[in-house]
Amino acid sequence: MEYTQLGRTGLKVSRLVLGTMNFGPQTDEATSHAIMDTALDAGLNFFDTANVYGWGDDKGRTEEIIGSWFAKDPAHRDKVVLATKVYGNMGPDGAAWPNHDKLSALNIRRAVDASLKRLGTDYIDVYQFHHVDRLTPFEEIWQAIDVLVRQGKILYAGSSNFPGYKIAQANETAARRGSVGLVSEQCLYNLYERRAEMEVIPAAQEYGLGVIPWSPLHGGLLGGVIRKEVEGGRRATGRAAEVLADPVARARLQAYEDLLAKHGADPGETALAWLLTRPGVTGPIIGPRTPEQLQGALRALEAELGEELLAGLDEVFPGPGPSPEAFAW
Repeated sequence: MEYTQLGRTGLKVSRLVLGTMNFGPQTDEATSHAIMDTALDAGLNFFDTANVYGWGDDKGRTEEIIGSWFAKDPAHRDKVVLATKVYGNMGPDGAAWPNHDKLSALNIRRAVDASLKRLGTDYIDVYQFHHVDRLTPFEEIWQAIDVLVRQGKILYAGSSNFPGYKIAQANETAARRGSVGLVSEQCLYNLYERRAEMEVIPAAQEYGLGVIPWSPLHGGLLGGVIRKEVEGGRRATGRAAEVLADPVARARLQAYEDLLAKHGADPGETALAWLLTRPGVTGPIIGPRTPEQLQGALRALEAELGEELLAGLDEVFPGPGPSPEAFAW
């Protein structure tokens, strides 16, 4: 396993991040534990979750599954860099209760304690803001975070789904307070969706944040969806089906799969390996539902993408380029 620093910190993390969003809703507890065992055995040490995972009436269930895995072998906790998130409403009985969501000092305090209890640990390595809160000033957010750091409940803070200007605003406010500020940003970034290259990734690089892409296969579209449809009769569903119904989008994905077939490359592995070549990227989040899917993702670490293949990928999925050149001279 290859490791890298998380942004400007001294924290060493694996180049792939284990996403746990499927634990509970799609993957039962025993299989979730098996996936985490396999990940740790492979040297993957960066695990990501969120307080709302489990969804609906089962919000928090994913954190509980991770907590039960830690309880089986306490040595697991010291080997894992654990990241979770705060923002979504965690009101009692699933209700959208006031002050049980977003990033007020009150909710951050409440949410941290609840996550620690579900996770069965006394600290969180990277505590992430799941979304921007346009109503809570960063002075209040950092006041709450600084208290938690002093208490030893969290070590670092990160963001998710932040635009570039919010990354700058957050870290400039932190600097005025003498706080560490954000050390990572989770953003939607993959071959198909490259808009993060305009401002989010440059802002993250400027402020020393590690970039952690989510949905690296763009909901399965970059995993050979057309080939699977033809060979196995597996029809795409949901958002993937909507995209494939667009003739232009389908043609791009067909060109992508044809290019990889020419090079004898696996689509899913290539999409992950491509992200590992991108400037500023710490590692993409993978969300396996089975141990077998995890093994497939791990193979991306060994994939070598030649210059011809990389150039071909840019032709099929051209990036927008950085701002302001992306929309001005």
